[in-house]
Amino acid sequence: MIQNIKDFLWAAAKSRPKPGLPILSFPAAGKLGVTVEALVQDPELQARAMEYVALNTPSPVAMSPMDLSVEAEAFGAKVRFTTEDIPAISGQLVPGEVEARNLSVPRPGAGRTGIYIEGVRRAVERLGPKPLLAGMIGPFSLAGRLMDVTEIMYSCYDEPETVHIVLEKAAAFLIEYGKAMRKAGAAGILMAEPLTGVLNPAMAREFSIPYVKRIIQALQDDSFGIIYHNCGGSVTSMLKDIFSQGAIAYHFGNAVNMKEILENVPQDVLCMGNIDPAAQFAGGSPSSMRNAVEELMACCGSYGNFLPSSGCDIPAHTRWENINAFFQALLK
Repeated sequence: MIQNIKDFLWAAAKSRPKPGLPILSFPAAGKLGVTVEALVQDPELQARAMEYVALNTPSPVAMSPMDLSVEAEAFGAKVRFTTEDIPAISGQLVPGEVEARNLSVPRPGAGRTGIYIEGVRRAVERLGPKPLLAGMIGPFSLAGRLMDVTEIMYSCYDEPETVHIVLEKAAAFLIEYGKAMRKAGAAGILMAEPLTGVLNPAMAREFSIPYVKRIIQALQDDSFGIIYHNCGGSVTSMLKDIFSQGAIAYHFGNAVNMKEILENVPQDVLCMGNIDPAAQFAGGSPSSMRNAVEELMACCGSYGNFLPSSGCDIPAHTRWENINAFFQALLK
């Protein structure tokens, strides 16, 4: 395992040409000849997928599959599986305060979290010096999957105490899950908190920022770091709060202008993003990808605190010629 993932990422950001660090895992399923449904339920397939990406792309880091259903499933939420799509939560586990108070905090290993921990452990054994980032959902996004992503928005206004009860339990679990990923050999965690991207700044300060900060403070040290991901369009209005969380880097989606983000970021804050995963990686062509990367780098490439990436998790059905075009365009 790399000794200091923060220094490693900063060195990558200052190198020329800059390397690309897309959120890339699920497209490897096709290369392995397996379905996404099989991949998310088998640690060996996950390890092989991470190994494939590590060996066949110039990305300086490997990433475990970003499955935002797995933590909610550990709490008891029902998951809907399909052959080619990432699993999704079905139904509402916590409809009100009574259910929130009765909600048990699972141990790492519950549900499929054990599969993901084991997949990371096996991958780390095969990757040598290349660091691996484990995927993990953020606390408000997890609470939304337990309470229903629409209903939690109403509850933030009508039943804030209930939301905080769920958030306390979500944060407690995520801290222990993160520790298990660290023990498995991950160099850090990419924490996805997309649901916070639809909150206004005041609500984010109440329902997300403090819990993310608590998780980071519990997990992060000199050898293990948290990268915070938020692909919402409202992040530009809450940058100061977001950066107060203390992550080693911040990953933004294509809903925002990356240059505008960098113009409002202190030089000692590392940012990543934000080629459109749907329109370019999945729906574009090698030519359109090259144009998108060239445009991004023309605006942002001179910043020493920037690393090019996808705006979010790259869809499983993405064509590899588009993925390869992303990396190739960065070499120019």
